[in-house]
Amino acid sequence: MDAILQHPLAIARSLHGLSQRDLAEGIRQAARRRDRMAGTTKQQVSVWERGRVPDDWYQRLIADVFDVDPAHVTALGWPYWLPGNEAPQPLDSGATVVALREAHRRAMLNRRSLFGLAPAALVTLAQQWATLDPAPPPKTVAGNGVDPGFVDWLERSAPLLTGMSTADRERAVPLLESFYETVVGLLDNGRYDEKTGTRLYTLASSLGQTIGWYRFDHEDHRSADHYWAASLDASRRAGDTDRGAGILADISYQSIWLGRPGPAISILDLALRRTQDPTARSLLHLRKARALAMEGDARACRRSLDAAEHALNTARTPPPTWCSWYSTADIAVDSGRCLIELGDTGPALAQISQGVDDLPEARDKTRSVFLAYEAEALLRQGEIDHSAASAHEALILARKIGASRCIRQIGDFAPGFEAHQKVAGVQQLLEAVRAA
Repeated sequence: MDAILQHPLAIARSLHGLSQRDLAEGIRQAARRRDRMAGTTKQQVSVWERGRVPDDWYQRLIADVFDVDPAHVTALGWPYWLPGNEAPQPLDSGATVVALREAHRRAMLNRRSLFGLAPAALVTLAQQWATLDPAPPPKTVAGNGVDPGFVDWLERSAPLLTGMSTADRERAVPLLESFYETVVGLLDNGRYDEKTGTRLYTLASSLGQTIGWYRFDHEDHRSADHYWAASLDASRRAGDTDRGAGILADISYQSIWLGRPGPAISILDLALRRTQDPTARSLLHLRKARALAMEGDARACRRSLDAAEHALNTARTPPPTWCSWYSTADIAVDSGRCLIELGDTGPALAQISQGVDDLPEARDKTRSVFLAYEAEALLRQGEIDHSAASAHEALILARKIGASRCIRQIGDFAPGFEAHQKVAGVQQLLEAVRAA
C-alpha cells in the first residue's frame, strides 16, 4: 500500500512543533498540575497514533497540552477535537472564496489522514444546506474585469477534466488543481457581473467536487471533506441545488465507507428535502439503504431500495451531470451489498455479479469496488478460487488507477484467504496484496 497516512494526533503534534517525546512530557506536566501522575511515554503516544483511543483522562490531558476547550473534547469526540481538524466555514458566513482557498491550502500541506472531519460538523453543514434561504447573488462590479470569453473557454475545458475516466483523471490532477486555482483567483481578485460570478462559482464547485473525490480515493479524507464543504458553499452561491445534493451524496458515501452509517443517514435525509430530480433521488435513496443495512435495519433498508428503484424508473429527463453515470448496475450491486450487511449472502452474490457484468468499461474504480464486494461474498460462500480471482482483478484495477482506498478495501478481507493458500490463485493474490 502507499505511504502510511498520518493520524490526527500526529498532525496536531506537527502543528505545535512537538515530537512524540515532547507530547508525552507535556501530558505528564498537565497531570502534575492536577496533582496527579501520568506515566505517558513516547511509546504510548505512538500507540495512540496507530489507532488506540486514549481514555477520557488522557484526552483531557492532551487537550490541556494543545489548549483545546474541554467542551469541544466532549462535543466532538476523539479524534475530531484535535487541532488541525477544524470544522468548515458555515454556509451563511459569506466566506465562500475563503473556504475554497483554504481547502486547497490544507491539501497542499500533505497531511493526509484516514479520518475525515467530525461527523457532527458534516451533518450541521447538511442541515444548513437544507434549511437556509438561497444565497445572495455573486457581487457585481462595473468596469474592465473577467473576460467572459475566458470563462467560456474554462467552461468548455473543465468538463473534459472532471468527466475523464478514473485512470485518465489520475494523470490530470495537476491540471484540475491548476484550473481550480485559476477560477478561485478570478472569484477573489476579478471584477465581474452577476451572471459571470454565477458561472465562476459553478466551475469552482464542479472542480472542487472532483478534486474531493480524488483525495477521497487516496484516503485523504480530511482534505476531501474540506473540498466538498467549500464546493457545497460554492454551489449554493451559484444557485445549483442539484449539485449541492450531489456533494452531500459524496459526503454520505465517504461516511458509509468509513463505517459511520448514522451520520450518513442524517445527511441523506437532509439532501432529499431539496432534491427533485428522480435519478438524483434514486441515488440518495440507494446510499441511505446501504447505511440502514449497516445499522441492521432490514425493513427500512428494503423500503429505501424500493424507493431507489421506483425513482430511477420514473426518470424521463437527462439527470444532473453529477449522477449521469448512475444506472441499474449500481442498484444491483449496492442491493447485493445491503444483503451482505444483513447476512443474506446467497442472493447478494447474484445481485452483485449481475451489476458487475452490466457496468460500463470506463468505470474502472467502481468496477474495482464492485469486484471486491463480489470477492467478499464469494469468500463467505466458500467459493475460494472464484473469490481469489475476483479479488485479484479488483486489486489490479485499483493499482492501475492509484486508488489506495480500493486497495485497502481488498486488504481488509484478504486475511480470510490465509487458511486456503493451497487453493488455486490464493497464494498469488496474497503476494499481490502484500506488494500493493
